[in-house]
Amino acid sequence: MSEGMFRTVSRLRSGYDPDEVDEFFDHARTVYEAGQPGALTGKDIRAVAFDMVRGGYVTSAVDAALDRLEAAFVARSRAEFLAERGQQAWMELLADQARTLYGRLTRPDGERFAPPPGRQQGYDADDVDDLCERLVAYFDKGVPLTAQDIRSATFGRRKGRRAYAEAPVDAFFARAVEVLLGAE
Repeated sequence: MSEGMFRTVSRLRSGYDPDEVDEFFDHARTVYEAGQPGALTGKDIRAVAFDMVRGGYVTSAVDAALDRLEAAFVARSRAEFLAERGQQAWMELLADQARTLYGRLTRPDGERFAPPPGRQQGYDADDVDDLCERLVAYFDKGVPLTAQDIRSATFGRRKGRRAYAEAPVDAFFARAVEVLLGAE
């Protein structure tokens, strides 16, 4: 059984499976300490998922730790890249990544993403468009925006034409987090 890396919720509530979480963080620590380039990436960390169990770990605490872990791996990757190729190459890489976002950002409000299929709920298009506008302001005018601002954004739920399908929105903002982490 788990030794308790994080606080747990009561036995009446659900949280992340402690054994899965502990195993992942132990693996991440081993990889980080060994300095194995590419063995675990920020994208890998962002994609990890844990089962929910009664009496599990508090999800917000684990999610916050995952955010810090991702930032550490991205910082190390950046340092390795800079040592091998230099600052100019890093900035060019970030610019290329940002350009992959920009095409969608220039679309009109309400048309940036496809609606959810059928009668399914999706994200409120106005909420998503507002965050997209913040990204445009960041890229075009240098208005401050952090990866954490993107991660902590929440979107209302909606059906119909004023909704966006969730998966493409999530993938888009995951790429935006990568770009912002690389610039931070």
